[in-house]
Amino acid sequence: MLPARRYPQLADTGLLIGRLALGVVFVAHGWQKLNDLGHSGVTKMFDGLGIPMPGAAAAFATWVELAGGVALIVGALLPLVGLLLAADMAGAFWYVHKDHGLFADKGGYELVLILGALALVLALTGGGRFSVDALIWGRRRDEDAPAREPVNA
Repeated sequence: MLPARRYPQLADTGLLIGRLALGVVFVAHGWQKLNDLGHSGVTKMFDGLGIPMPGAAAAFATWVELAGGVALIVGALLPLVGLLLAADMAGAFWYVHKDHGLFADKGGYELVLILGALALVLALTGGGRFSVDALIWGRRRDEDAPAREPVNA
């Protein structure tokens, strides 16, 4: 039997660790766009990359990464936030990284692939019991939870 089935708190702890790590990375990227480059700098960069509607795309990327990263950290609105972050990474893949191969050191898509995939994982699984979503929407009642398999000694 899988340890997470025997001890459900392990899965919740794993989701928490994943949310924290992913959230920190997105906050850092959003903060970099907001604080270091500014809206005009991100817009100019996006325009140079051929991204359509670079001003709107710059605002979307900056705020989805910054606010979405914070939402991941606290575990709030994860189905929506995960989809928005995955869409952000799909745009980064399509407009910036797809023609440069896999590896990030050559401008490739490995980072945006893993960030987008993990955002989708959290959109589909939720943040676990250690999240704001669990506090707001409630935890699964014990009678609705799947039965645990007995521990073999």
